Amino acid sequence: MKNAIILQGAGETQESFWLPYVKDNLEKLGYDVWLPQLPDNDNPNINKTLPFVLKNGKFTEDTVIIAHSAGCPLALAVLQKINIKIKKVILVAGYWRELPPPGANKALLKEFNWKIIRENAENFIFIHSDNDPWGCDDKQGREMFDKLGGTLIVKHGEGHMGSDSFNQPYKEFPLLVTLVENKLWGK
Repeated sequence: MKNAIILQGAGETQESFWLPYVKDNLEKLGYDVWLPQLPDNDNPNINKTLPFVLKNGKFTEDTVIIAHSAGCPLALAVLQKINIKIKKVILVAGYWRELPPPGANKALLKEFNWKIIRENAENFIFIHSDNDPWGCDDKQGREMFDKLGGTLIVKHGEGHMGSDSFNQPYKEFPLLVTLVENKLWGK
């Protein structure tokens, strides 16, 4: 059975921004969707979130992972640890390098093994904006794309694609639903 895992960013809940919209629409398409509330999500720590997702997530060749912001380095860490090649990974406003202030971000692995990550997903899609206020911008998207391949989508003036601090409600995100199912964007 096809399944999707949606990983939210720092400070987000299962009801934040476009997360419930994507979950509901994927369920209508027959996906089993897991949208967990990640532990200590106000201050994500990869040493807590990674074991939680690995223990509770279901990973098959039909799995799609969708992640936002701090959920993106978590998705990359998951791919580095699983022993199966999943269908697709869609990272929205993601990052892999530490964001300011220095030393404050515990959501990252100390080192990413890009070869293993690349081998554990059939397709990668990166969606970024050219004006992300947190630094999760098109430059970070380009760097991940260069390391993993796939598709890079750069949106103009879309900010973080969901942020309370910057008043970006972003309640719907139909592009994500299209990308999950559309064969033109990877199997």
